[in-house]
Amino acid sequence: EVQLVESGGGLVQTGGSLRLSCAASGATIDDYAISWFRQAPGKEQEAVSAIVSTHSSTYYKDSVKGRFTISSDNAKNTVHLLMNDLKPEDTAVYFCAAGILPGDGFNSWYVGLYYDYWGQGTQVTVSS
Repeated sequence: EVQLVESGGGLVQTGGSLRLSCAASGATIDDYAISWFRQAPGKEQEAVSAIVSTHSSTYYKDSVKGRFTISSDNAKNTVHLLMNDLKPEDTAVYFCAAGILPGDGFNSWYVGLYYDYWGQGTQVTVSS
């Protein structure tokens, strides 16, 4: 069974940066699509970014394009999400998830149902 542990969240001012990490065990991250989702209080969960190593593909929610970068460190079996120019609307609990997506994941990376394994989440708070 795949286990995922997130870290790197915290409190930052508007315009600041954070790097989230998702450490995987029980499987190699290359075997799965690894995605970041977030959920703000009172709002639905939304997909933020994904990396599909088998297809060398990365995906981003429109509102984070140009600000967030997802990457994988195979040696550490870890996926990172570098978040720059953070805004108050980025405040949420961020979860990483692992799953098998059809094809390159272009039409599925943002669908939570495709992910079988989830981490416990890490809080990101951006103050204005």
